[in-house]
Amino acid sequence: MTSAPTNTAPTNTAPTNTAPTNTAPTNTAPTNTAPTNTASTNAASTNAASVSQRYRDPSRTELAHSNATLDVLLGHHSVRSFSPEPIDTATLETIAAAAQSAPTSSNLQAWSVVAVRDPARKSRLAALAGDQGFIAQAPVFLVFVADLGRARRLAERHDAPLEGADYLESTLLGFIDAALGAQNAVVAAESLGYGTVYVGAVRNNPELISEELGLPPSAFPAFGLAIGRPDGDTAGIKPRLPVSAVLHHETYDVEASDDGVVTYDERLAEYNREQGRSAQWTAAVLARLRDASSLKGRDKIRHSLASRGWPSN
Repeated sequence: MTSAPTNTAPTNTAPTNTAPTNTAPTNTAPTNTAPTNTASTNAASTNAASVSQRYRDPSRTELAHSNATLDVLLGHHSVRSFSPEPIDTATLETIAAAAQSAPTSSNLQAWSVVAVRDPARKSRLAALAGDQGFIAQAPVFLVFVADLGRARRLAERHDAPLEGADYLESTLLGFIDAALGAQNAVVAAESLGYGTVYVGAVRNNPELISEELGLPPSAFPAFGLAIGRPDGDTAGIKPRLPVSAVLHHETYDVEASDDGVVTYDERLAEYNREQGRSAQWTAAVLARLRDASSLKGRDKIRHSLASRGWPSN
């Protein structure tokens, strides 16, 4: 009885003789198939392609950092041709959750969004927003709303004053909150393979669009966002001003801001020629802001805001 355990003692067949080191995972360490290296290489490659298109500057062909989030951001471009593939409610709620995760001033959450899928309503909205056909074509058209109505209704229920909502600061707050949320929605949608395009022309007829969407007082349509699977998308990545023209260190550098315009005009003109257009950036800026008529009805926004319950004092 006493000798049995020692003769078959586990130490004779100790795991060290068949130690995992012989077949150890470390011998087939990830360095052989290095997914992280591959991912990094792919990210760097995607990053470089996007940066090259974004700036068309031989001296700026890549950035210091690469990851999947940066790839989505750097690869952004507007899409105006969509397939009929629907976007289900669960996906819309995912995009909305991303939008709600954006910063919001004082946690007021002074925005809302109306998702429009009904073909007839999309067509009516398209007619009111510059007759842009892609609005009706997109499976979903989101209208982002600067919304202080929720706060005003709270004040009414609690019989509380809300004078601060009448000032311009509160108007800006609502529009900024809506814009921050919308940009999160764009990044989320594009990370899921959808294309997007903003529609500022929603502000051409804000009162009629408010009526179409049944917006309550103190809710104002800020802009639209068409979302869908790209179909025949050929827009590519539109160049931007040089980083040096927009990134200032410590104090604003007017000379640096202006120096990049001539070069940028040339680079954007090259892109526009590829897209079958001829406009330079300088000409487009001056035309867009030339006079009240160039605003296409938006010169009356102050009146529209007041009529919708935004005094903006």
